Amino acid sequence: MTDAVAIHLDTSFLIRALLPGTVESRRLEAWLDDRQPVVISAMAWAEFLSGPLDVDTFAVAGRLVGEAAPVTGAHAELAARLFNAAGRRRSSLPDCLVAAAAIEASAPLATADAGFARFADAGLQLA
Repeated sequence: MTDAVAIHLDTSFLIRALLPGTVESRRLEAWLDDRQPVVISAMAWAEFLSGPLDVDTFAVAGRLVGEAAPVTGAHAELAARLFNAAGRRRSSLPDCLVAAAAIEASAPLATADAGFARFADAGLQLA
C-alpha cells in the first residue's frame, strides 16, 4: 500500500497501541504488516510526549510514527471552526486540531476516544 493515505493516530490510540494485547496494538500491528502508512500530528504528538512517559516508550513510539506532521494555518482555521461548532467546550481545542489535521489530509483517524465522532459531519473519517 505504498500510495495509500496515511492513517492519523490520536494520542489515546497510540497510548493503547503500545500496550501488548490491546485491540489498538493488534490494529496497529496489522496496519504495519500491510505497510499501511501511519502518521501523528504535532498536536497529538505533543499530548503523547506530555506523559508520563519513559525513555523506552518514547523510543518505540518515535520509531512507529516517525516525524510528527506539522500543524498548519489551514489546520488552525478548521480547528477553530470545529471548536466553535462543537460548542466551545473547555479543553477541546487539542482534539479539534487533531481532527482538523486528519480532515485536511482526507485521512482516517485512529482513536480510542469516542468523542471524535462529533466531527463526522465536518468530514472526519474514523479508522
